[in-house]
Amino acid sequence: MTFPTLGVHPTIVRAVTVAGYMTPTPVQAQAIPIVLEGRDLIACAQTGTGKTAAFLLPTLQRLAGGQRLRRPRALVVTPTRELAAQVGDMANRYSAHLDLRSAVVVGGVGMGPQIRSITRGLDLLIATPGRLLDHLGRGHLRLGAVEIVVFDEADRMHDMGFLPAIRQLVAALPTTRQSLFFSATMPDEIEALIRRSTVDPAMVEVAKRATPAAAVRQVVHPVEAARKKELLHHLLGQADIGPTLVFTRTKARANQLARHLERSGRKVAAIHGNKSQAARTRALAGFRSGRIDTLIATDLAARGLDVEGVTHVVNFDLPHVPEDYVHRIGRTARAGRSGDAISLAAPEERAQLSAIERLVGSPIRCEPLLGFEVPASSRAQIAARPHRSGRPHRSNGRGKPWIRERSRASGSGQRRGV
Repeated sequence: MTFPTLGVHPTIVRAVTVAGYMTPTPVQAQAIPIVLEGRDLIACAQTGTGKTAAFLLPTLQRLAGGQRLRRPRALVVTPTRELAAQVGDMANRYSAHLDLRSAVVVGGVGMGPQIRSITRGLDLLIATPGRLLDHLGRGHLRLGAVEIVVFDEADRMHDMGFLPAIRQLVAALPTTRQSLFFSATMPDEIEALIRRSTVDPAMVEVAKRATPAAAVRQVVHPVEAARKKELLHHLLGQADIGPTLVFTRTKARANQLARHLERSGRKVAAIHGNKSQAARTRALAGFRSGRIDTLIATDLAARGLDVEGVTHVVNFDLPHVPEDYVHRIGRTARAGRSGDAISLAAPEERAQLSAIERLVGSPIRCEPLLGFEVPASSRAQIAARPHRSGRPHRSNGRGKPWIRERSRASGSGQRRGV
């Protein structure tokens, strides 16, 4: 299977090839022909499977073959500013040889440059729900010419409370349009919205819903809550690991943890909703360039981060919403690579851990670490459970049981998926 055999135009294939991608991923192979046909689509796939190109490539192709207007003919709605920026960057790369204009409209920055981009005219608009409604409400923008609308990470928009905004946006769109919903999970409320917003949609599901990618090696380390910082510092210092994402439940915890790790010599930044857009952009740029080796994030960023080469994801706090676990650990093992997901579980988080295991459909391997064992008085709350096979886990013999062998070639060579 190649992009030309899927029906992608040679001009776009040339840009995709320059970007370093040769072979479509499964979700791209299934979704691209459907979108090119003009059908509505529901696509359920894990993060890191190439969903963005699955809707961008056929959308750009349809735009290039239609009439140029000053108003947007395609709209992509994303839950976070980071994800919108990444979609915009990919749209620019894939449309490098096309006469198309696109713009990114997000909150946290001034409206002036966005208004100028809209006024100049554009073909593709990528936006977050709140700022998009702001422009609509102030009369800067009209959506009457939209032919294709994409709701990316639809379940995350539901989790973040954007469902009323999405309903408003749907009401502002033409009734005759192509609607594409891309999501890793499918809450009931999103399914109800899709039923009202689509006509005979095709369904693409490349993996069981809410299932982590098989290439993610998952492990839980039981630890007292008061010793989590100490354990994290110990783990990060045990091996020469690559870029690491650490997730916390609160913004305050993210800031505290960043300061703690900085004092220990790590190159750290925190990213969450209280950070300005400029600060979030600088943090991501530093993480991508290698100037920052550890990025501390809240769940706001869990679906908006797309950084190549993230080798480890650490759940410093287990999420209250089980689906967020899948979204978090999907930041590693992307585009055919492997990765490690490490969860630090305190006794009082036993309920969250059980909910996560029910969601993913299997127990997660539990490894107590020497020197950080949970006291006997707490073991009734979070027992050191055996591996799903029933056999105890054995260390890799190097005194670093949390680190697995990774292929030396995993970080290099030709990438397969977009």
